[in-house]
Amino acid sequence: MSDRGGRVGVGLGKVRNLLGRSRSADDEPRVRALPDPGESSVEDLPLTPESRKIGDEERARIEAGIAAVQQDGVDLDDLASISAGLDRALAGWLADRTGDHDAIVQRYAVAVGEHLHRHTDLAWEVVTDVFGTDLAVSAGDFVVVPSNLVAVRWMRREQGWVPKVVGHIVEVRSR
Repeated sequence: MSDRGGRVGVGLGKVRNLLGRSRSADDEPRVRALPDPGESSVEDLPLTPESRKIGDEERARIEAGIAAVQQDGVDLDDLASISAGLDRALAGWLADRTGDHDAIVQRYAVAVGEHLHRHTDLAWEVVTDVFGTDLAVSAGDFVVVPSNLVAVRWMRREQGWVPKVVGHIVEVRSR
């Protein structure tokens, strides 16, 4: 081991001692690859997502999300417009931390999903898989959960990602 590597190892040991413990091989991993299946065995988990058509409640949620982003001046047929609206909403929220960021994420998730619905073969459905039940756009076993796309990037404070990420899905799933 190099001298630098040895110093890093010693420094890490000091940090572990200060924290009162070191990580052993017996420790539970911090992140699991799949959710706990509960009483079900892994073999009983569905290999493909199960879905159902959207109902009145989901349809109303989609329509409310569409109206909200259109009120923000967003054109749902233009990925650059969706991206700019989301980036403005994120910047505004970061500036004052007021408002319901979950509501912002959800309305832009609807915008992304609606764009995919309009420009690909993907249709709005309620999808259930091993990770839970979500409003999604799907065709067969190809599923996009827009709220996941938006929420993960919101947490990372990413901007300008919509045209590239959503545009790629449009290219892959064009009618």
